[in-house]
Order: sequence, then structure tokens, then C-alpha cells
Amino acid sequence: MANTSAFGESSPSAHNYASAASAVKLASLGLITGVSLLGNASLSLLLLKDSSLRKAPYYFLLDLCLADVVRSAVCFPFVMAAIGGGSAWPYSALCCKIVAFLSVLFCFHVAFLLFCVSVTRYMAIAHHRFYYKRMNLCTCAAVICMVWTLSVAMAFPPVFDVGTYKFIREEEQCTFEHRYLKANDTLGFMLMLAVIVGTTHVVYVKMLCFVYDHRKMKPTLLVPAISQNWTFHGPGATGQAAANWIAGFGRGPTPPTLVGIRQASHLGNRRLLVLDEFKMEKRIGKMYYMITLTFLVLWAPYISACYLRIFVRGAPVSQLYLSAAVWMSFAQAGANPIISFMFNKELRMRLRACFPSCLGTQTPMEPYCVI
Repeated sequence: MANTSAFGESSPSAHNYASAASAVKLASLGLITGVSLLGNASLSLLLLKDSSLRKAPYYFLLDLCLADVVRSAVCFPFVMAAIGGGSAWPYSALCCKIVAFLSVLFCFHVAFLLFCVSVTRYMAIAHHRFYYKRMNLCTCAAVICMVWTLSVAMAFPPVFDVGTYKFIREEEQCTFEHRYLKANDTLGFMLMLAVIVGTTHVVYVKMLCFVYDHRKMKPTLLVPAISQNWTFHGPGATGQAAANWIAGFGRGPTPPTLVGIRQASHLGNRRLLVLDEFKMEKRIGKMYYMITLTFLVLWAPYISACYLRIFVRGAPVSQLYLSAAVWMSFAQAGANPIISFMFNKELRMRLRACFPSCLGTQTPMEPYCVI
């Protein structure tokens, strides 16, 4: 009787704990969904509306934002429905496979796109002339299409039971079924994700080394030639008349060697990486690296739990840890707009300029008096 009484007393407490945990999960996932939809939609509208942001790095950022909007609007409601149904999948098995396919698709999409962005950031710093000539809208569209193709190739095979998609009750979502190594089909997918993220960080380390090495370079000391009536003497006198005249430092008539030759006045075609451009590229690179680092930090606990279940038979993974890891991976969908506005001054300025009424930054009117 005592045991029965104790069981009767513990059962309501366990039920209350499960109800409280479900309420916390629903509230937190609802908050993540709202922040993700609001932030990514606002940033997407800004990138579409402002013509000054129509550049290669912002095309990739727009693709990231739109993918996070779709993930938050399509995948997260199914997770909330599973939580509300008592950690059970309330829909068909086909629907579970579709939702799992979309979740894995968006995960690999972020990983592949951040890798491509890291390569373009390195090119923008180390090979700026080539980057400026080649990274146009068509090139960005081709890169984005390639990223989506690779993501579909990684997420589609489990639909045909190669690494079966199932509803995982402990995670309360449809995703990979991570089994022990000898009976596992998902190890290749997890290794590919780890390799992509690791390679992305290697590219950023290489870019950082390039910037550090070139910061130690000393500027060349230019000693101008001295001229009187286009007769030069002193260091660099050979050909200096023509060079100074083209650069705009010449005084007097056109040198005889340049009569009939059109002056190259299109300074916009000069694609040397000047200080302002370097600072802008460095700022964008810092923003994307923080996005990459946040992706790694938020997904690392969940990926670690997956590897533990793959390599250790019957590995005891705490339910609290697993739930926190899954929710951290969900939070990644709303992190990109926050990081973008925090680490990119240009985006903050354009946001104030495009949406002054929403941010309360309207220009004050001049005081006047009625006569």
C-alpha cells in the first residue's frame, strides 16, 4: 500500500513536470520562430529595397535570410505540433519524411553557402581585381544554385531509406535516425557536415594570415622628379613627365610624347584595393565569420550528441542536454539578422535610412512661428 501510495503521489508530479517542460519548449520555440521571422524578413526587405546593398556578399546574405524564413515558417510549426501532441508525431510517415528532408536541406544549405562565402571573402582581400571583375549577379546566382543542388543531393537520399528519416521522440522532431556504427547509415552525412564547417574555418584562418602578413609591408617611398618646362631631372626622371601629367600633377602644356593620346580619365576602372574598400571588405568578412562561428557554436552540441550515439553503443545522452542541443540548433535560424546588424555598420545605417518611421529616427522639423 505504501508503494502504491508513493507511486500515486509521484505520478502527478511527473505529469506536472512534463507539462511544465512542454510549456517551456513551446514558449521558447515560439519566441525563436517569431524572432527568426521578424529579423530575417526585415533584413530581406532591406536588402531588396536598398539599391546600394546590391553587391555580391549581400546576395548571399539574402539567400541565407530567405532560407531561414522558410525553415521557421514550415519546419518549426510541426515541432510545436509534436510537442503539443505529447511528444508524438500526429501526421503521416510521408509528412515526417518531407519535414525531415527540409530540415536537413536547410542545415546543409547554410554549411555549403558559408563555405562558398568564405572563399569569396578570401578572394575579395587577396585577389580583389579578379573578385571585382567576376563576382557579379550572374556569378552569385550560379554559386547559390550550386549550393542548393549540393544541399538537395545531401538531403534527398534518406527519403529512399538510405539513412532513414524518422520521428525521434527524444528530439521531438523528424530527422536522421542516428544508430550505432555497424547499423548506421548517417555517418557519411555527419562527416560531410563536419568537413564543410572545418574547411570554412580554415579558409578564414588563411585570410587572417594574409591580412596579418600584408599589414607588415612598408609603403614604397616615391621621390618625385623635378620639372621646369617639362625638362625633368632627379630620381625617376625617365618617363616621369608623362606619368605626372596623366596623374593630374602636370602644369603647363601637354608633353610632346602625349599629344594626340587620350587621357585615361575613368578613375572608376582602377581596381586597386584602397583603404576604404579594404575596411569595407574586412567588415563584411568579420560579419560572415561571426555568422559561421555562431553556426558552429549552436550546432556543435547536437552534432556531438549524434557522434556519441553513432560511435558508442547505447550511449547515455541526458534528455536535458539533448533538448538543449536541439533547441540551440533551432535558435540558429534567428541568429543571422542579429549578428548582421551588430557587426555591419553599413546595414545599420541603411536600416535607419530605409525605415526611419519604424526606428524613430525621423529628421526633426525646424521650429516656426505664425505671424
